[in-house]
Amino acid sequence: MENYEAILEAVLFTMGESVELDKLAFALDLSKEETKKIMQTLMEKYNTKNRGLSILELDGAYQMCTKKDMYEYLIKVAKQPKKRVMSDVLLETLSIVAYKQPITKAEIEKIRGVSSEHAVNRLVEYGLICELGRLDAPGRPMLFGTTEEFLRSFGVQSVEELPVLDPVQLEEFKQEAEEEMNIKLDI
Repeated sequence: MENYEAILEAVLFTMGESVELDKLAFALDLSKEETKKIMQTLMEKYNTKNRGLSILELDGAYQMCTKKDMYEYLIKVAKQPKKRVMSDVLLETLSIVAYKQPITKAEIEKIRGVSSEHAVNRLVEYGLICELGRLDAPGRPMLFGTTEEFLRSFGVQSVEELPVLDPVQLEEFKQEAEEEMNIKLDI
C-alpha cells in the first residue's frame, strides 16, 4: 500500500501554496472522498503542539503553513545578515568597477579578459554595484558604478578615498598580466 500521507505531505511542502482536493486525489489515484479522509488524518497529526507546521483547508484546497507561534523564530533567522562570499573574481570585478566607473560590462570583460556576466550580476545582487544608466553608443550598453552599500562595506565615504595605485606597481601588474597572457598563448 502506498504511503499516501507522505505523498500528500511532499506535494503540499513542495508546492508552497494551496492545492485543490481534486488535484491531490488525482496525484494519489484515489477518489476525492478517500483523499479528504487521508488529509483530515494528516491535519490532525500536524495539529499537535510539538509541530512547527500545520495544514490549512482553504475553500476546498489544502496548504502547508508555519504555525503562527513560530513566526518570531523565523524572523530571527530572516533578519540575520546574509553572509557574502567574495571570491577573487568578484573582488577583481568590483575593483575594476570602483576605479573605472561608470563602466560597461564589455569594458570590464576587456580588462579581465573573460566573461564577467556572473560576477556583475552577483555584485548587483549583493548591492555593491548598480546600473547607473546607459551609454550613448550603439546598443546602448548599461553603465555600472558602486553603491552606498559598497562605501559602507569598505569603510569609505566616497570612491575618492580608495587607495591610489602606485604607477610603478601598476606597471609591474601590467607586465605580470602580459607574461601570463604569453604563457597561456604558448600552451
